This record gives sequence, structure tokens and C-alpha cells, in this order.
Amino acid sequence: MLFIGVDLGTSAVKLLLMDETGKIHKVVSKEYPLYFPQPGWSEQNPQDWIRQSMEGIKELTAQCDKSQIKGISFGGQMHGLVVLDKKDQVIRPAILWNDGRTGKQTDYLNQEIGKETLSRYTGNIAFAGFTAPKILWMREKEPENFARVRKIMLPKDYLAFYLSGEFSTDFSDASGTLLLDVEHKRWSEKMMEICGVRESQLPKLYESWEPTGAIKPEIAEELGIPQDVKIIAGAGDNAAAAVGTGTVGEGQCNLSVGTSGTVFISSKNFGVDEHNALHSFAHADGNYHLMGCMLSAASCNKWWMEEILRTKEYQKEQEGIWKLGENPVFYLPYLMGERSPHNDPDARAAFVGMSMDTTREDMTQAMLEGVAFGLRDSMEAAKSTGLTPKRSKICGGGAKSPLWRKIIANVMNMKIDRIESEEGPGYGAAILAAVGCGVFSSVEEAAGRLVKITDTEESDPQLAEKYEEKYQKYRKLYPALKEFYHIE
Repeated sequence: MLFIGVDLGTSAVKLLLMDETGKIHKVVSKEYPLYFPQPGWSEQNPQDWIRQSMEGIKELTAQCDKSQIKGISFGGQMHGLVVLDKKDQVIRPAILWNDGRTGKQTDYLNQEIGKETLSRYTGNIAFAGFTAPKILWMREKEPENFARVRKIMLPKDYLAFYLSGEFSTDFSDASGTLLLDVEHKRWSEKMMEICGVRESQLPKLYESWEPTGAIKPEIAEELGIPQDVKIIAGAGDNAAAAVGTGTVGEGQCNLSVGTSGTVFISSKNFGVDEHNALHSFAHADGNYHLMGCMLSAASCNKWWMEEILRTKEYQKEQEGIWKLGENPVFYLPYLMGERSPHNDPDARAAFVGMSMDTTREDMTQAMLEGVAFGLRDSMEAAKSTGLTPKRSKICGGGAKSPLWRKIIANVMNMKIDRIESEEGPGYGAAILAAVGCGVFSSVEEAAGRLVKITDTEESDPQLAEKYEEKYQKYRKLYPALKEFYHIE
């Protein structure tokens, strides 16, 4: 049997073909554009997702026995707003997770509705990237478009809708809308009322491994695959990546160093941290998780390398870095504002501590360390709830750098495990498809049997102590610079 995992990312859709033993047969990636129509805005054309996904599936399955394909599932960029009219046509470009236009609406939700009230309704407070503030923005700024809305979707669910015709989502992705009562796994009537939407406009809710339907006959014919291929609900990208790294069950941890960066801790119980610095979401294994999200992680590396240094030789730029724990330069990784723990869409990146003898290597090292410190911020928030993981899996593009893994292990002062497959959300999605097709009885069973650790980065006590001192200095920088981010 074969299963297709679709990772609908911010810059590309990545598709992989996996068999029931967990072996990956092929991986295909198709890029699509990202649009910034105004400063701080971030949008995509949902038709680009469809076109590239369809081409990707054709390429992925070109050489395999297509009769063996049993299921397709998804991991997708979260929080995006996709709206359809009564003819199921897309009304406007999708507003993405890293879009910062909703500062006014976010403040309204947090200050006038109130953080405590929001947390009671949903388990979370409002962040600028969440879906609900986008709905409020659209209602205020584009009332004619808002009046046409008949279906509200998340990015991966629009692709699933195209493939199956079923209007659905899963609990993990729905958790990031601020419309879901996460603890009780149902749409919140109070939040729908606040946002001016009806439950009929929201998709049917499923667990991540549940089939939502079958592929439409005309799509099956176009792709050359069987008409009984199941479409499985899937998960938000971080929950799917957690499945793909075996971060399921109680107290497991995963660090993702992708475009964004996340600290993801699984739990069998619903919980909220004291200051709502972390997201309290449903997990793809049927349980819950706490997640801290920084908006710019590996994207800081891409920006520094390609836009500033004008090079794509990432590894070469790291070769001259050796004085770990002793770099006087600090970097704040807030290129697109920041979510956890500051919830400040106006925050901006900064280098601090440069002098005449600062080198190119110092700056690159500071950038890598700044992202690690940003991840540590979320870990500290998690520790305040009593969760104290001693080791973590790691995934994402940044995880491929040995130097970055070493820095992260010592900044966190914990063991960092690499796994055999570094495909993250796509691999997790394929595992969910296998569970949905009955190969495994549960997500935990599947992850336990398929995910394998290949090596572990240990922290060094002396280096970890140096980084502890640097981290305490780093923590003082955002409060000191905050007033400069809000100058009119």
C-alpha cells in the first residue's frame, strides 16, 4: 500500500510517497509565489496551491503502481483565511499566518472582549496571525466581500475540498482559528457571534486520522489513481510535523526550525499557561499540545544569507564559526513581528553589540543564536506550566545544520534527537493517511513503529552555562527596545 502526504507550506507544496513500512519512495516539491501587497501583509493565490499540488501528485506517482495508492492526507500552513462564495469560487487572495495587518482587530479581541474571556471560550488569546482577527478585518475593510462569504477554510482544507468536494477541517488546524472551543472540541458559539459568522460557514470537524471522503472521480481520472482513494483530514503543519517526529502521547517535545520556529510539547490533558504566551491546541493524536511559535526562524537565515550577504552557500558561511558562547553580538529574530511570547506584530529584528572588530562570522553566529534564544523563550513559558522535557526531536530546514543543532542543544541545555526522516509535516501527513486507511490502530502506534532516531546532540555543561548567561542578557533586549517599535 502507498500513501501520499502533502505538506502545503508557505513557499512550496512538498509531497511524499510512503509505504506501510514507513519507507519514503519519492519526494516532490513545487514552489509558488508569496505576495506582499502592503508592508506587513502576506497573501497567496489558492489556485497556485491547487495547480502545483496537482502537478506534484502527477510527478510523485509517475513511476509507481498507482493501484496501490490508498490514501492522501495533509499537513498545512495554519491560520490562513480562505473564503469562498455561494458558487465555491475564491473571493479574495488568502491572508496568511504571517500577515500583520490585524493589529487593531487583535487589540479589540484581547482588550475589549478580554484575554480571560477569549481563553475561557477557546483556550487561547488573540494573535495577529490567527484567523478570527482576519475575519474581523475583512468584515470592516471589505464588507462587500464579507457579505459574499459562504465557506471559511484553512489552506490545506481548501486543497482537500478541491480533491474531495467535502467541506472539512481537523481539530488541530481549527485550534488556530480562535473560533474553536479547544478543550471541548467544538466551534465556539460565542466566538462565531463576535466574528459575525454562522456555523454553516465553518467546516465539519474531524480528528486528524479520520477519513472525510473519497477523491472525486474526475480528479482521480486526471491523476490516474483509483477512485476509492481516501481523503484523510490531516493536521496543521506543526501537529503533522509532530506526528512525523514521533512527538505524540504525554510530555514529548519537538523543535521545528522551518520558516517559522516552534516549540511543541504533547500532552494527554488540556492545559493553558498562565500568561497565554503559548497556544493551547488540539493534537493530531487525539489529545492536546502546547506550542510556542516564533514567526521568523530559518527565514532569518535565508534573509541574512540571500538578501544581506548575497550568497546561497549556507554551509560555507558557517565554517568559520568556532567561539560558541563567547560572541558579544546579539540578534533579535523579529523580521515579521513576533508571536510567542511577546504577541507583538510591530516587533522588529535587530543586531546589538557590534564593534569595529565584529566579523561576518560573528553576525552569522548571532543570527543562529538569536533564533535559538527565541525558541528558548517559548520553552521557558512551557516550563511555567510544569512541563520540563529533558530532550527533544528537531525538524525543519534549520535542523540540517550541525552547528545550529549544537547551538540549540546548548541554549536549551537538553538532548536534541534527529530522526531518520526529516520530512516533517509531509511524513506526518502520510502516517495519518496510513492510520486512516486502517494500517495502524492509532497515531501513537504508527509513530512508535515508523519513527526512528538516528543520532543525538548532547549539550556540553560548560557551553550550556555560557549560553545560560547570554540568554539572560538576551531576555532584556526586547523590553529595552520595545518603545522604538511603536514610533508613529
